[in-house]
Amino acid sequence: MGTQALVYGTAVGATFGMQILGFAAAWVLKTETFYDIFGGCNYLLLALLSAILGAGGEGALPWTDDPRKILTTVLFACSRGWLLLFLAWRAHERKGDSRFDEVLGKNGNPAQPLNFFVFWFVQALWVLLISMPMLFVNSSSVRKPDFSTYDIVWSVLFGSGVLTEIVADIQKAWWVKKGRKGVFCEVGLWKYSRHPNYWGEIFQWWCLFAFSYSSSENALGGYADPLWWLGIVSPLFTMQILLNMGPTGISNAEGKNLKRYYDKCPERYAKYRENTSILIPMIGYRFVPQFLKKLLFFEWDKYAYKPSGESAEDSAKKDE
Repeated sequence: MGTQALVYGTAVGATFGMQILGFAAAWVLKTETFYDIFGGCNYLLLALLSAILGAGGEGALPWTDDPRKILTTVLFACSRGWLLLFLAWRAHERKGDSRFDEVLGKNGNPAQPLNFFVFWFVQALWVLLISMPMLFVNSSSVRKPDFSTYDIVWSVLFGSGVLTEIVADIQKAWWVKKGRKGVFCEVGLWKYSRHPNYWGEIFQWWCLFAFSYSSSENALGGYADPLWWLGIVSPLFTMQILLNMGPTGISNAEGKNLKRYYDKCPERYAKYRENTSILIPMIGYRFVPQFLKKLLFFEWDKYAYKPSGESAEDSAKKDE
């Protein structure tokens, strides 16, 4: 069995095995307490297993002598380790996770084991798909101990994405701890993006996908390597979750959930919204034409707050 097949096969088996075990324990105990913990630990397990198994490939450098694998594994572990700590802390602060109330029967209705299992199955897919570029790098037998300019640029950008997410999460958590001064968060990175943490999450996986190109074993290069192209599911799946799925991400944070801001400080929030990018941190957003905001900067109508009976266009005009 080739090293890549071994690494990917082990990742699939370990991930689904871990999530099924988590589901079984959680269902018996009727709790969602360690759902996020299992997700975070699963990422770290894949990083460890792929680093160990990938170093055994024919012609591969020992992991400790391969800076490409070291950088990828360390930054990946920092990213997912932070996510584990942050989600565990947030669940503790909120005294649970309301997403699971219905499927666990906490609202008085019968518990729904199949729907509860779906949460764990989706988490398994999430872990696997996000990890694809990391698995690609760690399973490669390519001997390229020196970084090209291309490698350096994308590794720095990857690290900046990880750092952006961590800093944004800390700034928002500190603002919440201080009593949510000002109703909505405008501190640090949140002054330049309405969701800088989501930007960091999306950006880092695009950067890791690009960085992994140099690890292709295909003689023609990464563009001819189907396994490298498979890694694009990592940033695309992240964007799908954070941009389009209602229970989480921007779809959950914007739209009807902006009501609390428009009720308490409508003019100030409308100005903040007009002047601040929804995702990509930037200065001068208010000068960007509305059509470009929609076309290039994800300022889509579905994210606008629409009071009952009001169209997206009417709502957008209020923010201009």
